[in-house]
Amino acid sequence: MRCFKIVVERYPDGYVGYPLGLKGVVVGQGETYETALADVKSAVQFHIETFGAEAWDEDFPVLEAFLVDEAMAV
Repeated sequence: MRCFKIVVERYPDGYVGYPLGLKGVVVGQGETYETALADVKSAVQFHIETFGAEAWDEDFPVLEAFLVDEAMAV
């Protein structure tokens, strides 16, 4: 058993989720938060089964993740 962080983003047409700390691109999506989370968890499982220990980015482990809503002049 291994813990990892998953980001789930909400868009007008649904949700997209992706894990932090894996090598490569792993994405899940769905019409609801729950379906997107289940989809990305399934994608993570497949990614790890396919690539094994090489799937984890051991050199740069994600210790914490922060979401900040900040206004900036651009």
